[in-house]
Amino acid sequence: MALAPRPSRGAPSDDGDQAPDRPGRTRSGDLRCAVGMVIVGSSFVASAALADFPVLGGQAARYAVAALVLLAVLAARRVPWVLPSPRALLRLTALAATGLVGFSVLVVESAGRADPSLVGAVVGASPVVLAAAAALRARRVAVRTLAAAVVVTAGVVVVEGGGSGDPVGVALALGALACEVCFSLLAVPLLPTLGALRVSAYACVLAVPQLAVLGVVRQQVTGQPFLVAPEAAELAALAYLAVVVTAVAFLLWYSGLATIGPARAGLFAGLLPVAALATSVALGFEALDARSLVGTLVVGAGLVLGLSAPPRDGAAPASAPHADERAPAPGAGLAPQRLP
Repeated sequence: MALAPRPSRGAPSDDGDQAPDRPGRTRSGDLRCAVGMVIVGSSFVASAALADFPVLGGQAARYAVAALVLLAVLAARRVPWVLPSPRALLRLTALAATGLVGFSVLVVESAGRADPSLVGAVVGASPVVLAAAAALRARRVAVRTLAAAVVVTAGVVVVEGGGSGDPVGVALALGALACEVCFSLLAVPLLPTLGALRVSAYACVLAVPQLAVLGVVRQQVTGQPFLVAPEAAELAALAYLAVVVTAVAFLLWYSGLATIGPARAGLFAGLLPVAALATSVALGFEALDARSLVGTLVVGAGLVLGLSAPPRDGAAPASAPHADERAPAPGAGLAPQRLP
């Protein structure tokens, strides 16, 4: 039985800033988080093709396909199957319930009672919340990171343009914000032992039955079907959301998060509305206006402020490979192992 690797000196520190580490690893983590958020931002155009498709059934199909892709990658790389401890399993279940299921449902429901721009602006506050949560956990404030998060959030609000909504819609948007924050914070303690690939795969697996239960209950109450046969455009959108936006982007985000920590990674959440805008403009769905351009520049300024922090004193070796990057021990094969 292989022992889970101990967190190394290169793992993210409690205050959310990267621990002393080689610049190359920090740049790699930055790049992974940035690309992950850009991919997620591009998904809004694909999601528009699913406007008439059952929400819960579509999300269940999306995460089921993503789980199969991620599990296939685990098998192809001959990564040992690790059975999470009860505590880790509980955390993974909460991660799936909030960051995947809860976020998807609350965003859709809030959009029905508030302008999408208002929902985007509220959810766009995640950089500030992540930076504040990381600072509270460490019992000290990373002033530069927190200030950068405020600037990024201000840029997101400008890009989204505000909007209006009733109190219920605002409350649902705040719930989506909380779920977005949980998507990162609940994963942080799991990454040193499970690794980004396993966390992504296990979370997708656990999200499917939760969505299925909600869908069946909703069908019984409202009569709306849980799942229907998709048309060609809907099938293409579901495939893109499952393989690229979920399997690829989740893996990029969690591998970057494990390197640079939640506060620094949270800054890249500001790229989500910018990427959505850029995709929409590139495909001709909307035109670029002065407000959106100013907001994008403000987001960029916040990223420059937060990512240009001088390196801390002292060098440290790069962190050890995550659990899903380690070669299996001789004779281990694909036999499951349990974490302590």
